[in-house]
Amino acid sequence: MLDQIANESGLSIAVVNRSEIEVSVSNNNSICRTLNAEGQFSRECAAFCGKALEEVAEIGGPVSFTCHAGLECRVTPMLLDGKQVAVIAGRAFAKAENYRKATERAISGDWHTFPPSEFFENVLLVASVNEIEKAVDRVNAAGIEITPDLEDHFTDTRRTEQIKTSPKSKVGLAGEIENQETAAIAAEPAGHSSEQVHRAIDPRPWRSFFSSLQDRDYSTASGTLLQFLAREFGFQSLAWLERRDNRLVGVAALGSLQNRRLKLGLAADDTRLSEAILNEMPVELTERAKGENLSSRTMYLFPVTVGTDVPAALAVLDPIEDEATRRQVARLCHWIGPRFEILRLRSDVARRESLSVAVRKFGEGLKHVDSVDFWLHLTQVAAELMQAERGSLLVVDALTGELRIKAAVGAHSNIADDPEPGGRVARIILERGTPTVVADVSKSGLPPVAPERGYKTASFLSAPITLGGRKIAVINFTDKASGAAFDRSDLDLLQEISPQIAVAVDRAVLKEKAGEFQQLSVTDALTGLLNRRYIEERLAEEVKRSNRHGYPMSFIMLDVDHFKSYNDEFGHPAGDEALKIVGDVLRDTLRGADVAARFGGEEFSILLPQTTNDEAAAIAERVRAKIEAAEFPCRQVTVSIGVASCSSELCTTSGIVNAADKALYAAKHAGRNTVQIYNEIADA
Repeated sequence: MLDQIANESGLSIAVVNRSEIEVSVSNNNSICRTLNAEGQFSRECAAFCGKALEEVAEIGGPVSFTCHAGLECRVTPMLLDGKQVAVIAGRAFAKAENYRKATERAISGDWHTFPPSEFFENVLLVASVNEIEKAVDRVNAAGIEITPDLEDHFTDTRRTEQIKTSPKSKVGLAGEIENQETAAIAAEPAGHSSEQVHRAIDPRPWRSFFSSLQDRDYSTASGTLLQFLAREFGFQSLAWLERRDNRLVGVAALGSLQNRRLKLGLAADDTRLSEAILNEMPVELTERAKGENLSSRTMYLFPVTVGTDVPAALAVLDPIEDEATRRQVARLCHWIGPRFEILRLRSDVARRESLSVAVRKFGEGLKHVDSVDFWLHLTQVAAELMQAERGSLLVVDALTGELRIKAAVGAHSNIADDPEPGGRVARIILERGTPTVVADVSKSGLPPVAPERGYKTASFLSAPITLGGRKIAVINFTDKASGAAFDRSDLDLLQEISPQIAVAVDRAVLKEKAGEFQQLSVTDALTGLLNRRYIEERLAEEVKRSNRHGYPMSFIMLDVDHFKSYNDEFGHPAGDEALKIVGDVLRDTLRGADVAARFGGEEFSILLPQTTNDEAAAIAERVRAKIEAAEFPCRQVTVSIGVASCSSELCTTSGIVNAADKALYAAKHAGRNTVQIYNEIADA
């Protein structure tokens, strides 16, 4: 019976006994399943689901709560084989904000170790807590059938109007009806003719369609939704728009809106959208007609709401003559808002995980770049990651400001002979300072490309490489190996690896252009590592980046244990040799984007860009173990290590150094040859 209710409601129903053991669970949320491996409640979950029976027994009736994961639950007591148990219904997100917080924890917080594909496999969501109440009523009624929630969205017009005008109900900014069942899809059926308006709608296709969305990614679901609306309403030209910054940008389209760049005359926070939400009607936008004989067309823009936010919008270019259809589509957009926001956030988690893997792969590739052919190998590694057959890297001359071609891979002609390197595209990208993806160069307004270049496709990707606000290079990619055009996902990937490219280019330019004297000013002569001056400048840049974009960042301080006695016993030359070996271990152990430096004396530091606290702790332990296992000429050498990471409370240059130093001090006092984490000793 519980399985049937869970499957029909789309919610989870769990039974917990007095021993805080989950006796059974139907349609469990994948987040709950992952957090409570092998059926044992985690410490956080035990405080909610584990105490469910205790709570209802103390209060003497049903209990509602939002757990630590942001999931809504309703608990009711029930007898099972003569023993009292707690039936927990829900385990679903009712607020997009709670799901957004969950995705942040999965991307860079305490849940980042769980595989995203498993963690978000079966995320449950509801339009309102009323859906959970209905499931509880069905449990209490022990099988009395309750009309599924989507049936309520197709009630007749009279009942809908009664709900809207009842003094017991209240319409909020998002048009969400409080204290009543959510009327998300309008009562009036779709269509344009009077005959269609009075035709009853069969809700079964709608219910089937929306239940199928949970298994789709956001991009696919957006296109599928447009096809479904076109079929149900008879529309031909539609577009799904996503909010980026304060603009609404097209991500999927059908009909005459397909392959067109929509330019809307209103921002995502325009008051007209708020008014449209309150009135349950679209914003009407008139197209600017080009030419005397062309009549302008009207686009109907329906805000897609999540609470009071407008994360997306539906654009319809077909004429919608009757108000009933407009109202129905408006209510539909309100109802699907939370569902599509969850799909978007879930896709964002998967995208971030994919990018993270790609960045790690790129970092590993940089470790094997041959210093002799550095520029060529760097460009090859980047092109392989971007799946581009051709790529080029141009570096800014520090004296003249001109672009100089350092490497090109896959080119059929010698672009080094170009009298004005980068004059056609790279110079524009450098001056604009923003990466650009072009699907078809013939429609970009750029000068036509010379035929002898022999490009296979008309698409390219180009990005400026900056470091600390300085524009130091431009990297370009053309001819995607699949033959497809470069897209936003390629642009996102390039932006993720750009900081690593910047560090690599900066190092190479220092070695190549600064000369021996200037190179020594940022390099430690004994170990060959960078020195304290360089690491402090780079640390300041990474702190700014972390504060601006929210990227994780960590810093490590390590000190050779008992180094004074090593010098006293074996002499300073032996001590110098030991420091060189420590430096070699650091170089061999760290990733391509990590920056190791000799901080002074027997003290070293490591900057770990885009690295979480847990990842930094693992790297520190790996460094400690490898130094302990390394062969030194006189005796075994060990190091003590302190780790600190940027957080909302700690993210300044001096603060992060002091924190790592305190953690190092704690490692010394803990017996040396150990790793201490600042967060843990600060909590202690």
